[in-house]
Amino acid sequence: MSKFTHTPRGLAVPDGRLTRMARLGGVAAGVAGSLATGGARELLAGRRPQMSDLLLTPANAARLTNQLAQMRGAAMKMGQLMSMEAGEFLPPELADILAHLRADAHFMPPQQLKKVLIANWGADFLKRFKRFDVYPIAAASIGQVHRGVTKDGREVAVKVQYPGVRKSIDSDVSNVAALMRLSGLIPKELDLSPLLDEARRQLHEEADYLREGQMLARFGTLMAGETDFRVPALYADLTTADILGMEYVPGVAVESLSDADQATRNRVTERLIMLTLRELFDLGVMQTDPNFANYRYDAETGQIILLDFGAAREIVPELSAKFRALLRAGLQGTREDMRRAAIEIGYFNADTSEHHQRQILDMMEIAFTPLRSTEPFDFATNPTVAQLRDAGMEFGRDRDFWVIPPMDTLYIQRKFAGIYLLATRLKARVNVAPILHAYL
Repeated sequence: MSKFTHTPRGLAVPDGRLTRMARLGGVAAGVAGSLATGGARELLAGRRPQMSDLLLTPANAARLTNQLAQMRGAAMKMGQLMSMEAGEFLPPELADILAHLRADAHFMPPQQLKKVLIANWGADFLKRFKRFDVYPIAAASIGQVHRGVTKDGREVAVKVQYPGVRKSIDSDVSNVAALMRLSGLIPKELDLSPLLDEARRQLHEEADYLREGQMLARFGTLMAGETDFRVPALYADLTTADILGMEYVPGVAVESLSDADQATRNRVTERLIMLTLRELFDLGVMQTDPNFANYRYDAETGQIILLDFGAAREIVPELSAKFRALLRAGLQGTREDMRRAAIEIGYFNADTSEHHQRQILDMMEIAFTPLRSTEPFDFATNPTVAQLRDAGMEFGRDRDFWVIPPMDTLYIQRKFAGIYLLATRLKARVNVAPILHAYL
């Protein structure tokens, strides 16, 4: 069990490009020092040091996590994504440390917060409110959320962006990528440029609260009249590029339902699976950030509260059709049908070696086999996640094949993986096959 602890506290966000670069440079220096010390220790013990073993240590993970949590912004966001999407492939103690990046971040001290509010709302901003809570109810990578009550009686949640986040995105992404390169864990042959360009583009979109406000309103319209879901109302009069004003809706973290009764866990999971499929096949827009914090639960109404639409993306009909073909092939078709669908989506090319095609198709078979059953799928005990993890790690050791699928494909894949992990966390049992067959 890891002894690493993370206690959120009021720390000013470093907003200068050189300052942020120096912070990550300090992490690199610390990692390099631990590599030298650990390597010497292994040599003295008569063992040949392995680079991956020296790098992936709790001390290095704690060093990186602490620094990213203080920097916030794009640097922390990339760390969060790495912790979510690589967590199943890391030793438990490392995954536990990096998971703290998905918990509450440090928050801005009141004086720094006040400067941001004045810059966006003017020096007399408090005249808008009966009450404005200085200390946030949540803090994340790009901003923190405050409660308040306006003079006209609206209970509001106000998301305030950390200063300097937008202008530091490009350099943060480059610096974190350089750290990843330095680690030696990424092959030199792999061209990260498309991923890094897309990371910058997505983070700039997420840092534009006017755009997020538009997506919040759009999802609010799409979910209007729903009994299972609720989207907070947008308050446009409080919203700027750096501040997002919305209705405050009470609820608990959806992860806390892991202690709820089985029927509640099953129902919530089933509704989230259905919503994800609707986003892909019906609505034409998907909220692609898989962070569990984007879902809350109101026990009084039984509604799932949907939050954080900064990563919402348009889904074009052509892409939906390709995923529908893959779904049909996986549930009803042949392995050759699956191969053709995988090529259309971009998981590999027609001229990819048979060996690598077989490995990818084998992983697809692992994923689809339990979904063909008419019995409820038990996310808590089904071995699919472990099997996929083992197959993925074996595949990852092969440095001869590195294909980056199209960005939209990666976002959809990330969303489905996030829902799957949440279902596993909730230990849900859901009859998935009828839900999937409705979209064939």
